[in-house]
Amino acid sequence: MTENNHSMTYGLSGLSPSQRDELTRFGTRVNRLGANFAVCSSSGKILLLCEGAGFKSSRQRLMERSCQILADHVRSENTENLKQSPVQRYKDVTTILAGILPLSPNDTVSVSTPAVALLDLGDNTAAMGRQAWSTGGSQGASKRLFLSEMLAMLIDGFRAVTRVERQMDQIGLELSKVYEELVLLHRLSTRMKVTEPDAGFLQMACDSLTEVVDVEGIAIVLEKLIDEERQLTVSAGSGLIDLDSHISGMVYSRLLEEMDQGRDALVDSQAYNGFRYEWPTSVRNVIAVPLMGKDCGDSHFMHRSEAANHVIGFMVAVNIQEKDEFDSVSVKLFNSVASGCAVFVENGRLFHDLSELFIGSLKTLTDSIDAKDGYTHGHSERVAMIARWIGECLVVEGMLRPEQVSEVYLAGLLHDIGKIGVDDAVLRKTGPLTEEESESIKKHPVIGAGILRGIKQMGDIVPGVMSHHENVDGSGYPSGLLGDDIPIIGKIVGLADSFDAMTSKRSYREARSIDQAVQEIRTCVGSQFDEKVVNAFLNSDLAKLWEIMQYGSADIHHTSSMMNTASQF
Repeated sequence: MTENNHSMTYGLSGLSPSQRDELTRFGTRVNRLGANFAVCSSSGKILLLCEGAGFKSSRQRLMERSCQILADHVRSENTENLKQSPVQRYKDVTTILAGILPLSPNDTVSVSTPAVALLDLGDNTAAMGRQAWSTGGSQGASKRLFLSEMLAMLIDGFRAVTRVERQMDQIGLELSKVYEELVLLHRLSTRMKVTEPDAGFLQMACDSLTEVVDVEGIAIVLEKLIDEERQLTVSAGSGLIDLDSHISGMVYSRLLEEMDQGRDALVDSQAYNGFRYEWPTSVRNVIAVPLMGKDCGDSHFMHRSEAANHVIGFMVAVNIQEKDEFDSVSVKLFNSVASGCAVFVENGRLFHDLSELFIGSLKTLTDSIDAKDGYTHGHSERVAMIARWIGECLVVEGMLRPEQVSEVYLAGLLHDIGKIGVDDAVLRKTGPLTEEESESIKKHPVIGAGILRGIKQMGDIVPGVMSHHENVDGSGYPSGLLGDDIPIIGKIVGLADSFDAMTSKRSYREARSIDQAVQEIRTCVGSQFDEKVVNAFLNSDLAKLWEIMQYGSADIHHTSSMMNTASQF
């Protein structure tokens, strides 16, 4: 109870502090003019009552009038009459002016809630020593009109504030949505690493998009070469979406039709005018946008549409949750994400081609070196494959980082590049070498390191080429390094080099079996080879390695790990 203005607040949950203050000030003003002021909730509960007019208002009658005007408001559904006359007059024993008061959301009310503002003009039968605003005559009518205008201005003010706050809320939601979309697009751009597999990036794109747009299912479909036939294949997706080859082809075909008509997306919904195409019964609405590439080559699907000359796939989503259909904002966002995915896929394919060219060029170079000696044909490629195998074993053991595997492979491939500076007659000599000839051959690690050191991007490979003939007991060359002073990449390539040499036929001996090679390696642990590197190698599936060496070595460079180093060029 506040004594100075005789106002009483009965319930606060429907009013914010600023609303209570403004309504209390209004109540104080009309009290001075001989009227009581009340605000009732939509349930009829009195939220605020200012009784400073010199008489008591009937709370029961206020609540009844509140419920009545709300009922009238619902029935009329905001007819033109109510818009023109926001204040209604109720007259029986007392005269009450009332109108709908829109309240803005506050901390406890999540949506805008209507209330009722009421002016009680008092008893119609007795003035009780005061001016009876409810009595007849021109003076009473003009005063009632004045109070009605005051109440109408209050209601109009609250409506204006409510509209502004709703607009601000909507702007806030839209800005929040735009922010989420920008974060999504930024996340895609920062994750565009050509060394990352398509599946990982595309899945991240799908997952990130579903955080912004609530859909039942989403997928990215790419055209891929499978068994020498181009097929549409689901590359990533999440949620409930069924895409077999038939449905994928159907979506693709309809997307091309839309593109032929100048549209940048296929959007269809059962809402409003119904579907334009026939879809599975589980689909309520659908969107599909193209992934556009620079060159589709000999695409199996290219003939379907002139607009699809560069389509490499599409992104499709079904059943957006908060809307009846995918709108223009959704189309723009999906097209932006699809464009980013297309750039990633195209860059990845281009990079893969460049990596193939790069590795192919290196293999041609090392093959020319191996060709100096008929007994070492294919030696460098096999050493690279074995070194990579050992490197992957060490990654499992935590002794090597995954990105170092590509460095190990290249070091193995190029470990003998220095032999380009050794006389062919020395390399092909079948008999014992003279001391001078032996020293000449021992220079090839230094020569090879010197060649590669001139290539900036080969800096991490040089230690492997330089130290692959170093022994852990210090008896190796060219520097006689001991134990941990030998780079681990050199220890790996050295073991791979020795294993291939043991299991290959040479001019001076027959090839050893795997068991014989393993036994010799065990014998040389601690003198020639590092124990941890040997254990990781010998504990692996050597039978599988041997099978790959015999039948699968040509595919060894078709790996994502190779791309890490090749990307430096």
